[in-house]
Amino acid sequence: MTTTDQSIRVIRSDDRHRWDNEWLTSLQSFPATGNFDLVGNAHGVLLVNNDDTVDAAEGFDTHEHTDVEIITWVVDGALHHRDSRGNSGILTPGVVQRMTAGTGITHSERNAATRTERTRLRVVQMWVATEYAGREPEYAEADVTSKLSSGELPPIVSGLDRDRHSGALSLPNPFAALHAARMTADTSVMLPGSRFGHLYVVRGSVAFDGTRLTDGDAARLTDAGDVSVTATEDAEILYWEMHTGF
Repeated sequence: MTTTDQSIRVIRSDDRHRWDNEWLTSLQSFPATGNFDLVGNAHGVLLVNNDDTVDAAEGFDTHEHTDVEIITWVVDGALHHRDSRGNSGILTPGVVQRMTAGTGITHSERNAATRTERTRLRVVQMWVATEYAGREPEYAEADVTSKLSSGELPPIVSGLDRDRHSGALSLPNPFAALHAARMTADTSVMLPGSRFGHLYVVRGSVAFDGTRLTDGDAARLTDAGDVSVTATEDAEILYWEMHTGF
């Protein structure tokens, strides 16, 4: 981990917490597997940013969550989701999912590929704090492929009033928004300024504030204002804009 200045902290890919079993590699920008204090380690309201690779036909069996917002972004492959609210389907790259755990929801997440297909699933899963405990569980998903084709940085999940008519999935936290971009080399986007920001490079490489970030690198911004990010090669990024923290 390095600090570039008082408002930007870079977490390199190799510095992430790693957890492995026979079928899963989980690379965690915030330690999440084991006895960790998720709130104590949070940045803004972002609690978890796991980059998971799952072998074909494997995955997480039915388990429960409460009082957290879970955002899922498939990078490669296909994810089969099923939950106790009757939602079931396949998520593929370009489809974002938001699940409000609320008073309690059980779900399973598995690599939709068969063993003979041998296709691995890569998925980024993020948890953010909900506005208040005890909500009714909810589920939503949206295909945002066309939004990303512009090379801009649109909000794809948001609780901000500003984004109410943007087409972003609603988020039951009025202080946070997730943006995504698929950038071609030498193009730039502007990260909106906020009290807290979290930039994650899904693939490729980008440069900003004199720093180069590559696959799996993250940057935690605090009171940084608007920041321009330029792709040094084709890149995919996720950015949390957060106007409050714990």
